[in-house]
Amino acid sequence: MTTLPENPALIAETLPRPAPVPFGVALRFWLWLGFVSFGGPAGQIAVMHQELVDRRRWISERRFLHALNYCMVLPGPEAQQLATYIGWLLHGTRGGIAAGALFVLPSLAMLIGLTWAYLAFGQVPVIAGILYGIKPAVTAIVVQAAWRIGKRALHNAALWAIAAAAFVAIFALHLPFPLIVLGAAALGFIGGRIAPERFKAGGGHSGLKGSGAPYLIDDDAVIPHAEYRTAGLITVLIIGIALWASVRLALVATLGSDNPITRMATFFSGAALLTFGGAYAVLPYVFESAVNQFRWLSAGQMIDGLALGETTPGPLIMIVAFVGFVGGWQTDALASALGAGHLLASATLAACVATWFTFLPSFVFILAGGPLVEATRNDLRLTAPLTGITAAVVGVILNLALFFAFHVLWPQGYPQPFEWPAALIGVAALIALLRYGLSVPKLIGLCALAGLAIEFGLR
Repeated sequence: MTTLPENPALIAETLPRPAPVPFGVALRFWLWLGFVSFGGPAGQIAVMHQELVDRRRWISERRFLHALNYCMVLPGPEAQQLATYIGWLLHGTRGGIAAGALFVLPSLAMLIGLTWAYLAFGQVPVIAGILYGIKPAVTAIVVQAAWRIGKRALHNAALWAIAAAAFVAIFALHLPFPLIVLGAAALGFIGGRIAPERFKAGGGHSGLKGSGAPYLIDDDAVIPHAEYRTAGLITVLIIGIALWASVRLALVATLGSDNPITRMATFFSGAALLTFGGAYAVLPYVFESAVNQFRWLSAGQMIDGLALGETTPGPLIMIVAFVGFVGGWQTDALASALGAGHLLASATLAACVATWFTFLPSFVFILAGGPLVEATRNDLRLTAPLTGITAAVVGVILNLALFFAFHVLWPQGYPQPFEWPAALIGVAALIALLRYGLSVPKLIGLCALAGLAIEFGLR
């Protein structure tokens, strides 16, 4: 009988280096991720880490965290940008575009279908029950993500202190996220000079981290297409601007500059550049503009859209597709071009326009900036501020978990009645994740069934 070594390092030494990933295999993975990426950015990042670092070993812990640090400081959805970045590392520009697009397209298709049903048929008990069960599950996923990322990123007292300060800053002092990012970067920069050993990137504790297990893209791997070239940066910028301008001009030429869909293109282009800190940082701006300024939808519809955005896969900022669809439907935005009554076509086009102009900058940021970021991996002067930012993000994620929990447990606001069924679902979901390692898709399915049972009389 063969006895396996108990030392994780000895086990890791027996693992072969993963073979190069065929583009088709990567495509199937990114499509799968697009359908199971529940839980907001924290849950999505946790799923990517588990699959790409721990399970498949396509990328090392340090390079994963370095890419994540960059995505955290960009405006836009960091989880979608991280998928784009890793897809680009694996297969160049086509890999980045495929990974980023497949992260968004399943969510877009689902939101178009759900929003159409919402507008055409109104509220139905089945949907209400499913949402009731999924919301506490989403809260548990975010709590688990804060725990997982915190264990890997907060490997000394200095980083714990930054995380705690970030939590207090956003929870108690209500400081804006960009200011927290700047403060954490400054602390990281200073810390990198005073105590460089405490601010080195990649100090996590993944089961394979530091054990000698080989990765397809390890800490020192040289990737030819990821090398910085000024001509490449300029090319990406020109193509990105051309794509933005061509669609915008086509809308003006066919619909006119005052058409709601054309105005959505302009509005969401600006909103995309303000989404520092994720969707919740920009939602008040979108809410105020879409509801009060443009009157594309009502306040009640906006809240319903947020619930759909929280409980469908993909980035939470995909609520822009809901806003676009409702706005296109209620204004019949294609009436001037096709005649009145083309509600579904108008709404679908508006949702796609809102999505295009929201996510296009993210692809440009990654494909243009990725080579520059890769060149800084071993420069502590640049990585130490990013390490500080990662620590701060742990505190921000914890604040997000509390935000979710409050609105799930007191949906009518405190001191209205406490939702004990939702609390029980949330506790059970957290135990299933932390104690038994239940996968996110199975968890979502089970919690949805629990919500249906409660909705149909078992409350």
